[in-house]
Amino acid sequence: MTQHDREDRVRLDKWLWAARFFKTRALASEGIAGGKVQVNGDRAKRARPLQVGDEVRIRQGVYEYQVTVRALSARRGPASEAAGLYQETEASRAAREAMALQLKTMHAAFVPERGRPTKKDRRNINRLKGR
Repeated sequence: MTQHDREDRVRLDKWLWAARFFKTRALASEGIAGGKVQVNGDRAKRARPLQVGDEVRIRQGVYEYQVTVRALSARRGPASEAAGLYQETEASRAAREAMALQLKTMHAAFVPERGRPTKKDRRNINRLKGR
C-alpha cells in the first residue's frame, strides 16, 4: 500500500469518531459491531476503509442518519470541521426532525399534574382520616 492509497481511505471507526457521530473510537467500534452502521447498504466492520462518495447509515437510539462521505479525516477536530466531512440526505434530516417533534409532543403529554403532597395537603389528608 502506497502513501497515496492511505490518504484516499480511512478506517470506518476513525471516520465516525472524527465526524463526531461517536465520542470515542471504542464507542464507534461497539456501534459498528452491534450492526448500527451500514456502508453502501452492507453491514460493515470497523476496519473497513471508507472512500469519498460512500453512503453511510448510522442508527443512534431512535434517530437514524443517512450521510454521504464528502471528505476523509482520521483526526478529530472542531464540530465545524466535522460537519464538512459528510452531507446528510434531505430525507434523513426530515425523518430525524419528525422523530424529534414526535418525541417532544409525547413527553409533553405525559407531564404529571402534581408532585408530592405539600405539608398543607398532608394536614388536610390526616384531618379527613381522623388522625
